Amino acid sequence: MINPRLEQAINNQINAEFYSAYLYLSMAAYFENANLPGFANWMRVQFEEEQFHGMRFLNYLAERGGRVKLEAIEKPRFEWKSVLEVFEETLEHEKHVTALINNIADIAEEEKDRATRNLLIWFIDEQVEEEGAAEKIINELKMIGGEGHGMLMLDREFAARTFVPPVI
Repeated sequence: MINPRLEQAINNQINAEFYSAYLYLSMAAYFENANLPGFANWMRVQFEEEQFHGMRFLNYLAERGGRVKLEAIEKPRFEWKSVLEVFEETLEHEKHVTALINNIADIAEEEKDRATRNLLIWFIDEQVEEEGAAEKIINELKMIGGEGHGMLMLDREFAARTFVPPVI
C-alpha cells in the first residue's frame, strides 16, 4: 500500500499531467488557427505525451493500492501574442511540472519509498528533455525573428514529429 502523502502527491500529478495535455491541445488549436500546421502537430504530439504521462502515474498509483481521485481540469489559455510567447509559456509550464515531480521525489525519499523513487527517475529525465526542447525552439524562434522563411522551415520540420510511446 502506498503512503498517503505520496498518494495525494501522485493524484495531484495526474491532474497536472492531464492539464498539460489540455494546455498543449489548446496551443495546437491556436497554431491551426494561425495556419501553422507543423507547429500544431508539434503541440498535438505534446498532448499525446502528456496523456501518456498522466496514464502512467494513474496506473502506477492503482498498482500500488492507492486510490485514484480525478479532479476537475483547469481551463487552459487559448490566445497568445506570438509563436515565441507560446513556447516561452511552454518552457515555464515544463519548469512548473519539473518542480512538481521533484516534490514527489522528495516525499518518496522522506518516506523511503524506493519503488516511487525508481518510477520518478524516468520522469525526471523526461523533464530535462522537455525543458531542453522548449529552450531550443525559443532560441531558434529568436534567431529567425519569428517570421519569414525560417518559420516556414520550422513549420515543415515540426510537421514530421510523431508520438511513439516509450518502452519502459
